[in-house]
Amino acid sequence: MTGTARLLRMACMKKFCITGLVLAMLALAGTAVGQKDKDDEPTSFVYFLVIKDDNGKPVRNAAVIMHPVNTRGKQERGGMELKTDPEGKANFDGIPYGKLRVQVLAQGFQTFGEDYDVDKTKMDITIKLKRPQGQFSVYDDHAKAPNTAPKQDTPPPQTKKPD
Repeated sequence: MTGTARLLRMACMKKFCITGLVLAMLALAGTAVGQKDKDDEPTSFVYFLVIKDDNGKPVRNAAVIMHPVNTRGKQERGGMELKTDPEGKANFDGIPYGKLRVQVLAQGFQTFGEDYDVDKTKMDITIKLKRPQGQFSVYDDHAKAPNTAPKQDTPPPQTKKPD
């Protein structure tokens, strides 16, 4: 290869590399412009207090699960789980404004679930967990007082065998 051909080839490669670099930069800039900037969206600091419904004492180690909810009321992907401390408290800073689905699970309590509208920079949410309730059955005798035992079937009469 002659020196002139080599110079032409190097100039072409340089031009090709610069063009590729410019295109890559434009593609990245277009992607960045098309994305929502999460730093500009307002967020909230949410404080949770989980207590027992019957006596108001804190529930420790309860799982507080948060999911964003879209405008159609559907739960979106992603979410976060917090655990309550010994005082029944958990908190998170950076919850975006909008609907938030909160579910609370704790051993020995009914599952709690509710949607909240996050619209302030600070929010306090108190959740009262209930103990499990007795189940209703159509076979129980409901005319009795609520604390009495269910009706027992009477045993069949015993017959004596002939000797």
